[in-house]
Amino acid sequence: MTTEGMWIIGYGLLIFKPPPLYDFRVTGTLKGYIRRFWQSSSDHRGTPESPGRVATLMSLQDLKDHSRFHNDLYTYELNPKVGELNIATESVANLPSEALANNIHDVKHKIDELEEDDLKVWGVAYYVPPEHVEEMKAYLDVREKNGYTLHKVRFHVHSVPNEAEAVVSKIPRNQDGDLFIESFIYIGTIDNEAFVGPETVQDTAAVIKKSKGPSGLNFEYLSKLTEAVHALDPQLRSRDFYLEDLVALAAPQQ
Repeated sequence: MTTEGMWIIGYGLLIFKPPPLYDFRVTGTLKGYIRRFWQSSSDHRGTPESPGRVATLMSLQDLKDHSRFHNDLYTYELNPKVGELNIATESVANLPSEALANNIHDVKHKIDELEEDDLKVWGVAYYVPPEHVEEMKAYLDVREKNGYTLHKVRFHVHSVPNEAEAVVSKIPRNQDGDLFIESFIYIGTIDNEAFVGPETVQDTAAVIKKSKGPSGLNFEYLSKLTEAVHALDPQLRSRDFYLEDLVALAAPQQ
């Protein structure tokens, strides 16, 4: 048995469906990434015949290095009339999809002008005590399949519960004094067979709207993730407009 605990970093399903056997979680951000529903799912939120869409991360370096991505990075946002609303509420979910599509505008950023600090994805990190590390590794290897591979990342910690202070006090700080965790994370990268990006928010939403797999409706995954990300920060800095746009466009019509 290992004598050290481990950190599990989540940016998608793990945010609203925690792993077993963890002691506590902290919230924070991954710098230099964007979150996109560009990973197809044929085993959880879709089928081999009709794959759904689930979350993955795109690094700024990949966006810069691969020719399939044009130089414009779109951060999808809603116009103020809709953007002031909570996208998960019925008031937005019941709006006609045509109206929502017309309210979306793309804020363009030149990829080659961006730095890692310009891109941040909010997420969580779970601490697993030493006695459960091996069991947790085996659990994640089964759960995170269909194209996902392990990558080491740096997670910047923003909030720490009281019960976590003893463990968190041992993790390092960067030159700005910020706490950070270096750990492994599962990402569906551009070179795996299940990767489908780049894809417009409208096209992704159309797939999510109709997809269902062994784990349930694709829209349920999206909706729960959007709500969970929104709740990560009391100051609403964690709000993800890309996710909210997908919810608005993919919501079932009443």
